[in-house]
Amino acid sequence: NRIVKTAAQTYFFESGEHRVGSLALAYYEAIAKGGVSSIIVETPAMEWPLLEEGDRRFRVDNDKYIKDIEQLAKVIHKHDCRAFMQFYHRGPWGKEYNFIAPRLAASSVSFKSDYDVHEEEPPRSLTIAEIEEVIDRFASGAVRIAKAGFDGLEINAGADHIFHSFISRFWNRRTDEYGPQTMENRMRFIVNTVKEIKKRVGQDFPVQILMNAFEFGVGDQGITFEEGKEIAKIYEEIGVDSLHVRTHMVGHHQGSYNQEVLFYPELFMPKKDLPKEMEWSKTGALFNVPAAAFIKKHVSIPIMTTSGFDADSGEMVLRKGQADLIGINRRIFADPEYPNKVKEGRLEDIAPCTHCGNCASLYNTPRQCRINPSFGTDKYEVEKADKKKKVIVVGGGPAGMEAARIAAMRGHDVTLYEYGHYLGGSLPLAATIKGVEIEDLPLIVKFFKTQLKKLGVKVKMPKEFNPSEIIEEKPDTVVIATGGLPTLPDVPGIDNPKVLKNTDLYGVSKFFLRFFSPRFLNWITKIWLPSGWKLWKPIGKRIVIIGGAIQGSEGGEFFVKTGRKVTIVDTEEELGDMLTPERKNRLFIWFKKKGVELLSGVKLVEINDKGLKIITKDGEERTLEADTIIPLLPYSRNMNLFNTLKGKVPEIYSAGDCDDPRIIPDAVAAGWKIGNMI
Repeated sequence: NRIVKTAAQTYFFESGEHRVGSLALAYYEAIAKGGVSSIIVETPAMEWPLLEEGDRRFRVDNDKYIKDIEQLAKVIHKHDCRAFMQFYHRGPWGKEYNFIAPRLAASSVSFKSDYDVHEEEPPRSLTIAEIEEVIDRFASGAVRIAKAGFDGLEINAGADHIFHSFISRFWNRRTDEYGPQTMENRMRFIVNTVKEIKKRVGQDFPVQILMNAFEFGVGDQGITFEEGKEIAKIYEEIGVDSLHVRTHMVGHHQGSYNQEVLFYPELFMPKKDLPKEMEWSKTGALFNVPAAAFIKKHVSIPIMTTSGFDADSGEMVLRKGQADLIGINRRIFADPEYPNKVKEGRLEDIAPCTHCGNCASLYNTPRQCRINPSFGTDKYEVEKADKKKKVIVVGGGPAGMEAARIAAMRGHDVTLYEYGHYLGGSLPLAATIKGVEIEDLPLIVKFFKTQLKKLGVKVKMPKEFNPSEIIEEKPDTVVIATGGLPTLPDVPGIDNPKVLKNTDLYGVSKFFLRFFSPRFLNWITKIWLPSGWKLWKPIGKRIVIIGGAIQGSEGGEFFVKTGRKVTIVDTEEELGDMLTPERKNRLFIWFKKKGVELLSGVKLVEINDKGLKIITKDGEERTLEADTIIPLLPYSRNMNLFNTLKGKVPEIYSAGDCDDPRIIPDAVAAGWKIGNMI
């Protein structure tokens, strides 16, 4: 078994003194039970005691925490799985994270790029005394995790963290024995750290190093492949037991492990300017493999790499001899049983990761998964119900499908009504707008359809939601998941011919989705984009979108990619609501490059034959000239059917957008919660 669950912050730990609680224990036990060979537990707060009390990471800076982390090792070992832990000090990384800890690096280097994670104000250079303090902190922590029963340690000396800032010629401008003059100097900090760890815990306690084998984005100051080879050999010589090899572009922190962000909304730099040594696909798949394969040729210790692998691509890399261990993270977020399902040949039962970015959304907030609502709870198994019930679910979107799936897993007799001609609700439409290269939303629909069929859920579509017919079937429980209602802005002139109402836009899209795939429709819109039901009339070249939340923002991205000039306006002060922070940052920078005007906090005055008249937040009256005006506002609640049936059936629930219009992970979570309640 070569599958390693890589370290990734979940923030499932509790704040306060004792931090290993039920969420973290349930999560790590579920992963261990799911069949990975080993787990690298996310890093504790290595910057302590300089961080705030509310930090949701566990601690290893005192012997009194050994008992807490011992629980982690025990739940992992219970399922014949090895337990490692990653240590890292953030170093210069810190934009938007509100740390009390000072941002530290080898040198006080100022760095700023469009997509960077560093603040313009440079970090402070470490003193010799602070270097010695960090070495002691890492070595002391290693002793404690060994006493707690952990099987090994990974040190993250990659990305833009503290150790890498000494190894990198870009970050390191020192003139002392830790300076960039020689490789020995650049490596001195991490080498002394590893030696001290081995001295205290013994040579046979495994230490893996996560390293940047290649660093680009800073010209000739980045780590070259030849330097990467030299670095790897030094690690082997000092007794490092294995290497986790990645590449890194300075300023694109997530890009070293969530490679698809480098391609969102478009490839951020001309393809010809990308490093020739790297293999590039459209979404960055197998991004780190060439570096791992290169390093493996020059050392004899095991090589691990991670790069958006699935089981097939991981197997291919192993068979080619390009790596020895395959790191997988987000696919296991989506389905902790991923390894076991692969082993058993149950590929159709794997809940798919669609690389949405929700699991990396907010610092110090428990992570969320689009497809796995168990993620972040202490409940990873579906329990059988005490009594079998007749359940009717109305609506075949993500909330309805998940409610039906969970209810059927619990042993209930489930029937799902869907008004339209296909399952998925708004997912196929979203896939048409987003495309499927980065986020393959149709995989979610395929997963649900397969599971509903295997679980014996009776699916009736197209089926009218007739309240009297539902009552006649005498269900024990009804779940209403009919989705939200399209919303129009309250502005004079909304019936102007320039306005393409979202009801028409959604209606014509749903019609074509009956016959064509989202992939095809996304492609054909680059050539032919009709103005709603007026199939002969194309959408104009100048578009004003009313609504700057996720619907309007992603709609704006779509229309820009079809060659339109786009303006986005919203009465709210903040644009991009419900977008994940990383995607929002990149999208809005891209909007600026593409000339998209973003206007928030406006007052809508009227729609006329010229376009949309507004008053800006500064009090300026403007007319935004447009050929087509498209309202793309968040949905509104749709509780009509629920209210009609309430009191007429024994048990009734509402789920998803009809009750609380949000985004896909919220809808799936609502269906999961209700399915477990029935």
